[in-house]
Amino acid sequence: MYLDHTVLIVLSGSALAGAMAGAVGCFTYLRKEGLLGGIVAHSSLLGITGAFLLGSLLGGAELAERWILPGALLGGIVSMLFVSLVTRATPVKPDTAMGVTVALFFGGGLFLLRILQALALPGHRVLRDYLFGQAATITRQETLLLLILACSVGIGLFLFWKELKLYSFDPHFSLSSGYPSRILNHLLILIVVVAVVAGLRTMGVVLMVSLLVSPAAAARQWTKRLGTMMGLASILGALAGATGTLLSATARNVPTGPVIALAATSFALISLLVAPRRGILARLVQQRRNRKEFFPFPSQDRPGRDRPDQIGLHPGGRA
Repeated sequence: MYLDHTVLIVLSGSALAGAMAGAVGCFTYLRKEGLLGGIVAHSSLLGITGAFLLGSLLGGAELAERWILPGALLGGIVSMLFVSLVTRATPVKPDTAMGVTVALFFGGGLFLLRILQALALPGHRVLRDYLFGQAATITRQETLLLLILACSVGIGLFLFWKELKLYSFDPHFSLSSGYPSRILNHLLILIVVVAVVAGLRTMGVVLMVSLLVSPAAAARQWTKRLGTMMGLASILGALAGATGTLLSATARNVPTGPVIALAATSFALISLLVAPRRGILARLVQQRRNRKEFFPFPSQDRPGRDRPDQIGLHPGGRA
């Protein structure tokens, strides 16, 4: 298959978004906060539509499109700050606060989106690309921006690797060891928000959570080391992005974002099935071996267990 310049740009952007989301998703997976990325993605819609509306009023369609990504970043950060404020100021549990945040921010974003569609502001159709994803329209400048964001996330993970690793596995021990847990929590949330915002153009706010959860879940089945897990999750995320791009480029009327989500989910399902130690097949084989090792005789011939006819009982249990 011949890859033209446009396909290579889309392929590079999708692979970068998948690799970044796969690496960052490992921390949310280990902290059992897999839906955190979905909450950030859905909540960013309010920031996207609000920034577009403000930019349209101040400078027209060109300025509005430039403000979309900063608005998405601001919306994701504000949503997480809102969750933290609710959990600290009220007796509401974190999962309930996240549900309220999604309803408020995503609902508000849809409300503003409908208003923008009714006003028919110039360039408002681009907002649908961030709602459902439109990887085919990624430009060279957006790919370069993805590369910059990926490098920033990588540098942040490298500089605070030990602290984030300790905080993710045992936050109480991290706090007792003198590490600033609140700062680490905010830093991790910021990294998640950046990774989510970077992939919105490719996956949209609806499907972005698949790139955060599925590669990390797949990588966890193959290793016990966090570094190896992050590397493998990055590779699987990039492969999912490349698979979706190539399939959409070769087949007609095949959307890129949903195919990327299906590819990432397929990797997770295959890993859950055939992983050598944690996979379903491996566990079934190990259970069978354990039964043969601990119970080498058939149930009716096991030593120490008498049959009913040997103690004067009929099969029905009567003497």
